[in-house]
Amino acid sequence: MAQHNDLGKKGEQLAVDFLIDNNYKILEKNYRYLKAEVDIIALKENILAVIEVKTRSTNYFGNPEDFVNPKKIKLLLSAIDFYVNEKDLDVEVRFDIIAIIHHKKETKIVHLEDAFLHF
Repeated sequence: MAQHNDLGKKGEQLAVDFLIDNNYKILEKNYRYLKAEVDIIALKENILAVIEVKTRSTNYFGNPEDFVNPKKIKLLLSAIDFYVNEKDLDVEVRFDIIAIIHHKKETKIVHLEDAFLHF
């Protein structure tokens, strides 16, 4: 497996652990619908948090959250629309980004709630 894939998997596990520590219930990991993949779907109270995880070893080329593009957002929206309807959920939906910079033994995690409001 390529080194960036290993970093991505490690980042997703760090994000899951972070969410659990912050009282989220993990419902799905790597949920797929058509061409979309949702990294994490979690529930906290009555909020369904749709979470895109971006992990980098450095912010030299920009912050991890800067790499979520409009095409990815559109795919996530369609996947979650399907998910909510399929599961017949009555929840508020929020789109978050968890940005992780993991370099050697130092890890910085930033949880950006309602991240897509800025696009």
